Amino acid sequence: MTGLVIKNTGSWYVVKTDDGQLFDCKVKGNFRLKGIRSTNPVAVGDRVSITSPFGGGQEGAFITEILDRKNYIIRKASNLSKQSHIIAANVDMAALIVTVSHPETSTTFIDRFLASAEAYRVPVLLIFNKTDIYTDDENRYLQALITLYESIGYSCLRCSASTGEGVNEIHQALVGKTTLLSGNSGVGKTTLLNRLIPEANAKTAEISTTHDTGMHTTTFSEMYSLPPFNAQRSTLNSYIIDTPGIKGFGTFDMERTEVAHYFREIFQIGQECRFTDCTHTTEPHCAVLQALEEHRIAQSRYASYLSMLEDKDAEKYRK
Repeated sequence: MTGLVIKNTGSWYVVKTDDGQLFDCKVKGNFRLKGIRSTNPVAVGDRVSITSPFGGGQEGAFITEILDRKNYIIRKASNLSKQSHIIAANVDMAALIVTVSHPETSTTFIDRFLASAEAYRVPVLLIFNKTDIYTDDENRYLQALITLYESIGYSCLRCSASTGEGVNEIHQALVGKTTLLSGNSGVGKTTLLNRLIPEANAKTAEISTTHDTGMHTTTFSEMYSLPPFNAQRSTLNSYIIDTPGIKGFGTFDMERTEVAHYFREIFQIGQECRFTDCTHTTEPHCAVLQALEEHRIAQSRYASYLSMLEDKDAEKYRK
């Protein structure tokens, strides 16, 4: 039998078969030894083959094969520098939830996420949440970020998941797609999910007032069916993959010489460099360094680029 992985609890995978049945499945031990350097060789969104369930019930099946993936989003595992963590597979888009405060999403985190998505050819929608609580200065900073990322070519939307402002526009952007929903803990990802899919009834938590950071409420990855926009009937299948909030984003399986390829503006301007293997750090006649001086490349983007080069130098993730 074949089916779609719609939930990963860490111990079990829920697979929805092609005829609509749901089965709790496990992965055979030797499955992890087939050259997959990952903490989770199977991810939500994977198409898989499974054995017949034991006793004909809904439990006890084994996943025997992962069918070919069209793409996936991956990051370095938090505590295992030699391993990766696959966030989701077979997605049409990733929606990264960003907040400029309470808690602040760093531009380094945003840029690492964008670079990883570029590497695996996954379009990204940036969603700037909590617009109802920002000060005038924070709103000016938010607009500056939107201006920056839109100038590079990324789609940006703003919303308040708590009040519902802007949620309709987000809903329209997700129709007909399988979308990964990601972001730091505390950015309102689960609140937005509940706005988009009320029947999800996902658990939310307050921000820590001591550290102004989020606390994990989503403990596993799960795929939800997104209802048609404005309750209109639609023949388009739309899904959201909700994932646990992440604090850092360590890039994985990128060569040092490839990092610039995943920063759109650096790659484009870098074509003008004298040396084809220019690292855009100290080389003479570097078009990227010149563009940086002329403010045609944002300092924050270049700093993120350098931080990823440092990953490759140190061979470990630095937050």
